[in-house]
Amino acid sequence: MPVVQANGIDINYEVQGEGEPMVLIPYLAADQACYAFQVAEYAKHFTCYSVDLRGAGLSGKPEGEYTTELLADDVAAFMQAAGVGRAHVFGVSLGASVGTWLAAKYPEQVKSLSLHSAWDKTDPFLTVIVEGWRLAANALDSVTEMVIQSIFPFCFTPELYAARPEYVDSLAEFVRSRPMPPVDAFMRQSGAVLAHDATAILGSIQAPTLITYGRHDCVTSTRFAAPLTEGIADTELIVFEDCAHAAIYEDVEGFNQQTLDFLQRRSG
Repeated sequence: MPVVQANGIDINYEVQGEGEPMVLIPYLAADQACYAFQVAEYAKHFTCYSVDLRGAGLSGKPEGEYTTELLADDVAAFMQAAGVGRAHVFGVSLGASVGTWLAAKYPEQVKSLSLHSAWDKTDPFLTVIVEGWRLAANALDSVTEMVIQSIFPFCFTPELYAARPEYVDSLAEFVRSRPMPPVDAFMRQSGAVLAHDATAILGSIQAPTLITYGRHDCVTSTRFAAPLTEGIADTELIVFEDCAHAAIYEDVEGFNQQTLDFLQRRSG
């Protein structure tokens, strides 16, 4: 996989497909392969650049404070270094927060914006959840096992665990197969989640924006829909009725179909 120097760090990425450029930004602790189920479909229509954020995957993990704005600066620098033109920008959870900053600070680089399981500002409830993940990572001394034991139950509905336990197990094995960050890097990335506040910059976003939630998501629930749809000028909202935080895994076909519809309408 190629690597570029951008914003003072190595950024690892993968390129697949043909068509207008699309940049996919991972969620907390994940590497670029987290969107395998989406890129398989999107790459039929777009040139997909999937990146590893600072602190995760095979990208640099320097010490210091991480913020969602800094991570957006990294992605903007990556796009310039890799020769990516104006792109469709896509992110889930932390990736959505990074995409929000990217679209606000670098509007000339963003053709459309897809924000999935997004939030405008970290509130007390989200803080408690993320602090619990940080405690678990330290206690287990493993980001991999923390993700499976502590984050997975927020990503999927109880119905999925009951109906398709082998599928949940396969996702756990997928996580175990990936280059997961050490605990100290996870603490820096999760610190960016805790500090996220994009309320002042939402009005700067010019790109047409798709916003999606899972109806049963309590981490980034639809409580965050109004601030985003009211703060960003041109938005569309989709709620996946049978999903929690990770509709990208719980309803792959439905998620891909509806998000691809938005992307194709914003192409050309």
